[in-house]
Amino acid sequence: MSSSYKDKKVITIGVVSELTGLSERKIRYYEERKLVFPERTLGGTRKYSFDDVERLVDIANKMEDGMQTFDIRRMEQKKLPKKELRERMLRGQLNAAFNIRK
Repeated sequence: MSSSYKDKKVITIGVVSELTGLSERKIRYYEERKLVFPERTLGGTRKYSFDDVERLVDIANKMEDGMQTFDIRRMEQKKLPKKELRERMLRGQLNAAFNIRK
């Protein structure tokens, strides 16, 4: 057995919605924003893993904290500490609010 059960993409979007409390539309939106990557069956059904479920909960929590999908994706790509990313995000929002350009 090479991979963990947490990595296996076997959970449908409806079950993921029930487990996370997120709407199916919101889950699809996170996929569109390249934050989660379900597999597709031949019929087009999305299949998620338990790791995906945990990731979706983490994404939802970050969104509640005021982060944008772009920032979440960038944080994952760069693996920046959350504090540093939040400071950059706030700095960007202030710069946009006061029309400050670098």
